[in-house]
Amino acid sequence: MPRPRPVVGIIGNSHMINDQYPAHAGGTMNSQAIAEVANALPLLIPSDPRFVSVNELLEVCDGFLLTGGRPNVHPEEYGEDPTPAHGDFDRGRDAIALPLVRACVERGQPFLGVCRGFQEVNVALGGTLHPEIRDLPGRMNHRMPPDGTIEEKFALRHSVRFTDGGVFHRILGAEEVMTNSLHGQGIKTPGKRIVIDGHAPDGTPEAIYVNDAPGFSLSVQWHPEWNAAHDPVSRPLFQKFGEAVGEWAARRRG
Repeated sequence: MPRPRPVVGIIGNSHMINDQYPAHAGGTMNSQAIAEVANALPLLIPSDPRFVSVNELLEVCDGFLLTGGRPNVHPEEYGEDPTPAHGDFDRGRDAIALPLVRACVERGQPFLGVCRGFQEVNVALGGTLHPEIRDLPGRMNHRMPPDGTIEEKFALRHSVRFTDGGVFHRILGAEEVMTNSLHGQGIKTPGKRIVIDGHAPDGTPEAIYVNDAPGFSLSVQWHPEWNAAHDPVSRPLFQKFGEAVGEWAARRRG
């Protein structure tokens, strides 16, 4: 019997279907990237402390994908008051994802942060966020185009330049790549131990990792789950994450 795949917990988001039916959900492309590129078993997590605990998740899962999502991290988590510019919130997800990040960093358990997940990692380690990047002088609009097909919304829109010889440069084999862009918020001040390893042309942080973390701790502001099996940037990122998750699972079983 073949050895079971390592398990990647996919952080879900809360939704209200037809304004009546509460649900937890995750984009299919997240599961596809984990299953087909990271070669792991995707497990959708109902991110609400009423139903799951961080300690349980750490034991059940070998790694975690901190996904994007429409709700933003509540600014109270980084010492600021909410404004209309901060958008919608999901306090249940905040209550799970932020301590989960801190626990993973301490244990060396692998995680990959994407979009909101990228922002969660920064906040979890003491950083702050701009509520709306496009309102800052000299910044471009990083938000998802409001119209068009799904292909047009996830199309490559700007470059990201990495630190020469840095972590992302080594993994992706390029100092500069093209990415999609579907976010409104972004890093204002980096958290403790957060290393900004890649920037958009307007200076917006796009790639980070946790300094001296004992495990895989990479996060990106774009959405690499789109076309992950074929995109030359997404594929090596998920493959490297999958390798780290597999190594964690092997140590746990061994």
